[in-house]
Amino acid sequence: MAKRKDARVTVILECTGCIRNGVKKVSTGISRYITQKNRHNTPNQLELRKFCPYCYKHTIHGEIKK
Repeated sequence: MAKRKDARVTVILECTGCIRNGVKKVSTGISRYITQKNRHNTPNQLELRKFCPYCYKHTIHGEIKK
């Protein structure tokens, strides 16, 4: 039997503010969140406003490839 592609996939969201501005010298790392999305309902890349502990504010986190 053929294996079906699942509708729900796990995606990684990464802070776009840290990538553009570069992370501050004091802090190290880039904020990342792991979540799930439905491939049929959201075929394009996912973007959510989440809190970034390195920027100390809510920023847009975009989906990245694994």
